[in-house]
Amino acid sequence: MVVPRTVDLRSDTVTQPTAAMRAAMAAAPLGDDVFGADPSVNALQQHIAEQLGFEAALFVPTGTQGNLCAILAHCGRGDEYLVGQQAHCYRWEGGGAAVFGSVQPQPLDHAPDGTLPLDALESAIKPDDAHFARTRLLALENTLGGKLLPFGYVEAATQLARRKGLARHLDGARLFNAATAQAASTGGDVHGEARRIARCFDSVSVCFSKGLGAPVGSALCGSREFIQRAHRIRKMAGGGMRQTGMLAAAASHALDHHVERLAEDHALARRLATGLHGIEGLAVEAPQTNIVFVDLAGAAQARSAELLAHLAAQGILATGLYRLRFVTHLDVDAAGVDRAVAAVRSFFKAA
Repeated sequence: MVVPRTVDLRSDTVTQPTAAMRAAMAAAPLGDDVFGADPSVNALQQHIAEQLGFEAALFVPTGTQGNLCAILAHCGRGDEYLVGQQAHCYRWEGGGAAVFGSVQPQPLDHAPDGTLPLDALESAIKPDDAHFARTRLLALENTLGGKLLPFGYVEAATQLARRKGLARHLDGARLFNAATAQAASTGGDVHGEARRIARCFDSVSVCFSKGLGAPVGSALCGSREFIQRAHRIRKMAGGGMRQTGMLAAAASHALDHHVERLAEDHALARRLATGLHGIEGLAVEAPQTNIVFVDLAGAAQARSAELLAHLAAQGILATGLYRLRFVTHLDVDAAGVDRAVAAVRSFFKAA
């Protein structure tokens, strides 16, 4: 009996390198990156910096470390950054900026579309007074929970921050997903939209190991002076790696070959949401990118763990940390999405 392949919808971090990516990794020229001598790392850093319109970039092992290096390069001890309650660099990264840098987060509530209201942002900026931490930085995330921040809002929020003397950092872990969604509405080019978003910020972090499908790595982009500060912090945080060109080669391959295909993931997310629509006991949030959130309603609310176990028994993996979440990516196809829909429907049909 042929066992169906597992359909892993837990995250776009679960992807396996493609054969072409593995070949690029195997062929990568290597050097010692701590000495700045790994040609594959140097090429990647130049590539992503130029692509997003920055002077320089720094390859880091994780998006969490990229955000940590950014916040600590922008802020000093006793400073604070403004950030959303659901932002990854506040909620899901272990409080690193506060623990390692004595930088205080000032979390703000999101509007339903994921934005931080401009009046709330302005009100949260502290006066220059010894009673308060010094507000130094605005940190936004795009996408946030799979939602695209409207570009008009991004412009307005970052212009407000600039007027108030704040630096501006973008957690762009899924920046190219945001750019793909934005390009779909503007008719623009994905790379051009990514650059247009990035231009609003002083620094941007980009993850290669999510939708782009590389096994490891992120990049932090900014001015040369900023990247020099971030480089020192990366060293202190244990991010100085040696012959890491194989990982950089995977990221470069992803930039060259996996950006345009993100639209396929978005289409599969819409297919999944459409398939789940109308099931009694489920409320499905229409996806904007590659993430589908589902809430159990009514009598089904207490059955989240039971549903996840039912799906796992049929080879469908999802997460339910705070809401049910399904994420499409390059290792998921239409047949896998249809299997997931059928498995969810069978659960509710049997109830």
